[in-house]
Amino acid sequence: MLNIRTFTLGPLQTNAYLLQGEDLGKAVIVDPGMNPGPLLKAIHDLEIEAILLTHAHFDHIGGVEEIRKLKGCPVYLHDLESDWLPSAKLNGSLNWPQVTPPITASPAEFALGEGQKLNLIGHSFQVFHTPGHSPGSVSLLCGKDLFAGDVLFRMGVGRTDLTGGRERDLVDSIQNRLYQFSDDVVVYPGHGPKTTIGYEKQNNPYVPSR
Repeated sequence: MLNIRTFTLGPLQTNAYLLQGEDLGKAVIVDPGMNPGPLLKAIHDLEIEAILLTHAHFDHIGGVEEIRKLKGCPVYLHDLESDWLPSAKLNGSLNWPQVTPPITASPAEFALGEGQKLNLIGHSFQVFHTPGHSPGSVSLLCGKDLFAGDVLFRMGVGRTDLTGGRERDLVDSIQNRLYQFSDDVVVYPGHGPKTTIGYEKQNNPYVPSR
């Protein structure tokens, strides 16, 4: 069973997820955001096998470099955003001076791609390319748990007016990818409370189920 702890970080209230399997000494982090103090405290005695990024917007990557240096762990990110970590312009931090100073990090060690399966912390994570909010957005499915980044929220969807965003792609990603999962799949979004695929298919006002 996957143990999931949520840390809501930074001025944009971004969800970072700390995942552990049966070996509680090891963990994976999904989207370590800005001001990661509480997350750093929680991982003090843990081996971090990987940092998985659903995408590379600044509010999702603010803690990447500090955690990577502290724990010596690799970072995974889709190739379409491979140059976003080192670029404050591409990751958006340069455009929000009222929220954050420019944020940069070294490039990811590994790429995430459609159909890829990662074996981490004794669990299998399947990668789905779900663009629209950003070109390299991915959703990560582990059993009945889906880490959807900023693609699908409870009663909402990710914005498409940032670099590389496209509304048609976002709708396609949700209708033809995420809505194909069983209704009981639990969605852990990049912002806000968790939800389920079934609930969103019935209630999401932005992307109805076909």
